[in-house]
Amino acid sequence: MVVGAGDYRLGYRGDIEGLRAVAILLVVAAHAGLPGLAGGFVGVDVFFVLSGFLITGLILKEIAENGRLRFADFYVRRLRRLLPALAVMLLISSLASALLLGPVEQARQAPAAGMATLWLSNIYFAFAKLDYFAPGTETNLFLHTWSLGVEEQFYLLWPALLLGLWRVSGNGSLGRVKVGVSILALISLAACVALTYQAPPWAFYLMPLRAWQFSAGALAWMLLRGAGGAAAARSGHAGRLLLLAGWGGLGMILAAGVTFRASMAYPGLYALLPTCGALLVIVSGVFDAHAGVAKLLSQWPLQSLGRISYAWYLWHWPALLLGHAAVDSDDPRYRIGWVVLSLALAIVTYFLVEAPIRHQHAWLRHSRRALLACVLLMTAGYALSTQWQAAAMRQMQQGDSLRYARAHADAPPIYAMGCDDWYRSDRVRICAFGPADAPHTAILMGDSIAGQWYPAVAALFDKPGWRLWVLTKSSCPMVDEPFFYARIGRQYTECAAWREHALTQIAAARPDVVLLSTVSTDDFTPSQWSDGTARVLAAISGEAGHIFVLRSTPHLPFDGPDCLAAHQGRPRWLGGATACSAPVADAHADTVFDALRQAVRRFGNASLLDLTTSICPTSVCVAQQEGVIVFRDTQHLTATYAASLAPVLERQMRQQGFSPFDASGKESAGGAK
Repeated sequence: MVVGAGDYRLGYRGDIEGLRAVAILLVVAAHAGLPGLAGGFVGVDVFFVLSGFLITGLILKEIAENGRLRFADFYVRRLRRLLPALAVMLLISSLASALLLGPVEQARQAPAAGMATLWLSNIYFAFAKLDYFAPGTETNLFLHTWSLGVEEQFYLLWPALLLGLWRVSGNGSLGRVKVGVSILALISLAACVALTYQAPPWAFYLMPLRAWQFSAGALAWMLLRGAGGAAAARSGHAGRLLLLAGWGGLGMILAAGVTFRASMAYPGLYALLPTCGALLVIVSGVFDAHAGVAKLLSQWPLQSLGRISYAWYLWHWPALLLGHAAVDSDDPRYRIGWVVLSLALAIVTYFLVEAPIRHQHAWLRHSRRALLACVLLMTAGYALSTQWQAAAMRQMQQGDSLRYARAHADAPPIYAMGCDDWYRSDRVRICAFGPADAPHTAILMGDSIAGQWYPAVAALFDKPGWRLWVLTKSSCPMVDEPFFYARIGRQYTECAAWREHALTQIAAARPDVVLLSTVSTDDFTPSQWSDGTARVLAAISGEAGHIFVLRSTPHLPFDGPDCLAAHQGRPRWLGGATACSAPVADAHADTVFDALRQAVRRFGNASLLDLTTSICPTSVCVAQQEGVIVFRDTQHLTATYAASLAPVLERQMRQQGFSPFDASGKESAGGAK
């Protein structure tokens, strides 16, 4: 392959180093909770494009010059660049977590650490069904290593693919290589978009579903390589357009960082915005490195951050999480401190580990032995992680750790009975209890927040002459409004159809009492909450004796059992690591409750029930009350605790003029109909 004088050659590019700085700043800002940059996770997309661009250039340059590719040398270079700093971070973070975290949390961290040493943590997270944006996932110290797994898996397969396509081309032309990579990119993109809605963790974590972003960077290099006459393009309309394109690309990346949210169906088509933005910045910088966005990105502060971006990426996430574990506080001042600490660790790691090893030529002189040493190091890291997990499991046998771990499964039996079908269908599956011919009927309906009340409701209506129906559909609000469900990336049409069918069956049953409940975090306006709830009540009020709308359970800013387990076995010298409590105050929940009150007032046989003061006495919510675990996650009550609230529920229903114990007739049981 002959390289023409006007062809693009790889070399140091200050704008690319600066773009790395932009990417890492976005990622760190998002993870640190900086307001206005919730979409900073798109910085990883930028890294993927840059990797595809640079690695493809290195591979094709060597193939063009030598007619072959030294695979061992290629892999050694990648491992020499990435493995030492990763190993240091994994070792120090694991040791710190063994000191700061309880055994339950350690047992969860160890498998991810082990998979990270093998560059497989992305596969671990994908098949462990850990949504990157889901509550609770953020407590994994090594979650951020998923992107390193994606990159290393790309590095493993990409050289052979490019060499194969180049040899198929025969004459060394890039034509067939471009076609092959383009086809791969289109297939990967199509699969990524489809699986974003069908299997979101796969689309997010797995390399084949992210290959289109690497391929986009690769295509940029191949197209630029054939774009001769770079100097001529610096002037005239073409030059001005390229400068504008660079600014536009940076704007696209920043716009994604500002406007994207964790609730979006990502990556999907949304990922095209930061991906295309990165491509435009790269292309613009090729034709003029001293003007436009390339000049901005080449300034020394961004150069310095770009140089340590890999080390900072490694350290920022463990520093944030372990820092929080140490002080048990989300105070922004602490988060700033942990970010600064991670930056300091990154600088030390770069100068003492990454940079010195990166320039050691002995690795390449003995590439096979270096590869073997790397494999042995990774294997040893994995073995240590399994020992760490085993030790944590042994510690879990002591104290209350197992009880806290089991609290997650302390859910009502209705889920094991198959009544709740989530988003998979609109079929109404009724869980029926009591005699089918009982003269009185009670119905519990709603989403999982309603389902949590089953133990209390069951205890209340386990009386002669009563039957109980339970109709629940998780994440389906009892609000007759269109509903976009982020976890499936589309409107939750099954919810609307299910709710309509369920209300029809409830009206036909003419129940004595109906209890409705819905989570308060759904993104409706106050008027939608009020009017949508009123439409649900109107569908059954004419046939039901009395309708009770239960206020949603207060939310914790942490997972209840996880918090209790985390504090179990922690060193006593850690200040503040005792309470697992949070204020009950929630302005949004109060707004929703006011909207529900307005809806209920429209119906003479409807009332509101609010058990908040019983769940969170003294205006504080705690994860455990008098030895009973209250929450099984951030918002759902454990079945054990919910059952204990049956007397409170009965008392509030009596205060509204209804008593389930009066079974003499429908008029006394539910009011005249």
